Amino acid sequence: MTTVVVGAGIIGTAIAYELQKRGRQVILLDKGEVGRGASYGNMASIAVTEFMPASRPSIWKQIPGWMLDPEGPVCVRPTYMPKLLPWFARFVAASRPGKLRQLEAQGAALCKRVYDDLLPLLRETGLEGELTEEGCLSLYSNEAEFRADREHIEILERFGFPYQRLTGVQAQELEPELSESIGIAVLFPQNRSLRDPFRLVSSLAQRFTALGGEIRRGTVAGFDRSGRITAVRLAEGDRVAAEEVVICAGAYSCLLSKMLGEPMPLETERGYHTQIMSPGISMRHSIIWPARAFMVTPTAGGIRVGGTVEMAGLDAAPDYRRSKITVRRTQTALPNLRCEDFSEWMGHRPALPDTVPVMSASARVPGVFYATGHGHLGVTYAATTARLMGDLMTGVVPPIDMRPYRIDRF
Repeated sequence: MTTVVVGAGIIGTAIAYELQKRGRQVILLDKGEVGRGASYGNMASIAVTEFMPASRPSIWKQIPGWMLDPEGPVCVRPTYMPKLLPWFARFVAASRPGKLRQLEAQGAALCKRVYDDLLPLLRETGLEGELTEEGCLSLYSNEAEFRADREHIEILERFGFPYQRLTGVQAQELEPELSESIGIAVLFPQNRSLRDPFRLVSSLAQRFTALGGEIRRGTVAGFDRSGRITAVRLAEGDRVAAEEVVICAGAYSCLLSKMLGEPMPLETERGYHTQIMSPGISMRHSIIWPARAFMVTPTAGGIRVGGTVEMAGLDAAPDYRRSKITVRRTQTALPNLRCEDFSEWMGHRPALPDTVPVMSASARVPGVFYATGHGHLGVTYAATTARLMGDLMTGVVPPIDMRPYRIDRF
């Protein structure tokens, strides 16, 4: 059976590898180079503690204030606001208490599986050295900041994810470059990091082709159907015959699902990073500072600084002032950090209003499957998504209930 996987980020590449391993003949199709989208610039974190729905009232009630702050953690370009309103209405609807509890459980179910699926994948592909042993430190300047993040901690306690509260001095013993202004920290030992997320997806693609898989470049222009899917049409004029198609093109998946008559409420959260190759400091752990909306990870041969969200659609030009704001904030936690020999990047995170990804068969077109909407957790969920989609597509009963992740839930 020939399967075309559309989208060669970490999600699509992991699915392509899994299906090829299970006996499908797989074509991995992308308009660009493997791994050069969001998988190139993510924060390299296996963030198993970050599954909480973004639609929590404690978050969305702050959004109007953030939008008035040019340096706030969420920025919406005014010209894009009218298009965003239907998505935001669904976002607020996902904040009902009963709904939030369901979404928390659905995210936790995926995160609890992450290492069960990721570690075997890394071992069998010879990539276990890509994963560090160190966890992530969450920083707070004082008790008030820590209490403001208490909701996050309580959710982790409810689902049994480990953490350790530290004093500022204890945090500085782990990371000597931290500022003395840090009064409290929390260590998340399971939030390990990747040495280079782009190298991971590139190496996985090499293992995929070694098994006989094929990588093709092309832009999807449409699909042929005769009761079920029969081919993918490319803008370049070719047709790629297929008995199955998996749509996992990140934030662009909504354009493809519309071609199939199956629109989904998928938006892009535009994320920025600054990769600093001469930072003047060294780090072992990744760090986040919730109140100041940034993350720092030692990865890709340097230190990567990221954070904040911009809502401006797929086509607007990057605004690299967002990167500079984040670096400035980071220097309050790492006062010796120098921003030298650096590059700036912007990518598209695929965001669904309820924060839970779509992983399901199409409700309308036989032979079509979806795996998208992973938000900030694409690299975290990649191996688990590949396992679950592999089970779903080959008739194996998945280890978790897949109904909450279906495309027709909206």
